[in-house]
Amino acid sequence: MKKYIGIDLGGTNVRVARVDESGHIEAMVKSPTEIINGYDFVMGNILAMINQVDEKKECLGIGMGVPGPVDTVAQVMTMSSNLPGFAHQPIAEQIEAATGLPTFLNNDGNVAGLGEAILGAGRGCDTVYYVTLSTGIGGALVINQRVHAGKHGYAGEIGNLMIDRGREKINHLNANAVECEASGMALTRKGKELFGADIEHAGHVFDLARKHNSAALRLVDEMAYDLAYMFSLIAHICDPDVFVLGGGVMQGKDLFLQPMEAYFRTMIHDGMQPIRFEEAQLEEPGIIGAAMLPMSLIEPSNE
Repeated sequence: MKKYIGIDLGGTNVRVARVDESGHIEAMVKSPTEIINGYDFVMGNILAMINQVDEKKECLGIGMGVPGPVDTVAQVMTMSSNLPGFAHQPIAEQIEAATGLPTFLNNDGNVAGLGEAILGAGRGCDTVYYVTLSTGIGGALVINQRVHAGKHGYAGEIGNLMIDRGREKINHLNANAVECEASGMALTRKGKELFGADIEHAGHVFDLARKHNSAALRLVDEMAYDLAYMFSLIAHICDPDVFVLGGGVMQGKDLFLQPMEAYFRTMIHDGMQPIRFEEAQLEEPGIIGAAMLPMSLIEPSNE
């Protein structure tokens, strides 16, 4: 059984695991990132963690998921809002030099999508589009078990897709961006505007909708329509076998998923109707997907 090292690097915690090709996590260590101590400290800690789980005779490569876009040719982060000082640093090169193992870097959403495409809800499909519906909205295109991140690493930054011409500008994203209109953050903002400070997260809006509150039901329906519009844009570009949906907003799937899919099917060509929507299956898509990164690049599947 082939084995790989997966690293999930976040702004708060970093996890390092040894994972076999079936997605079984054999060993894992976790530590605070402590980004306040700087790049060198964090990288030194990661290398120490690799030594705790690494059996070099068995592991064939290392993959790391990071919170930001990655230039997958140069193998560096191009932006690191949650990890100050990490942009354009030789992260993969440094790990590879220290361990002797081929090391690959990609965005954390991309590696989660890769994990779902190889071992999760997209297993067996040639073209998988993974979407995380959470505080924000992100995506990953996986074709034949390889992530396509684009020239500059921004492929899949679907939260900036514009879904309307008449919405207001909320933050650094485009006015009318779907993340500003249909994400967990957006539903919370709109809920506060309607119901006041008692709305602390999107789940509170979902709770009101389940109690048949008409205003909350309207918000959820608007979110379903906006998401359908976004999915139709993506579908007309890459025509996937399946959309795999993950993220915390899926806790409201009983309210928005069915109407969203119904709206979506009115927005696409008849020949595209077989496109499916599936909920993400992996419990640890970030760490498993990171480990699948070297597997997909060193030994691509012939299936």
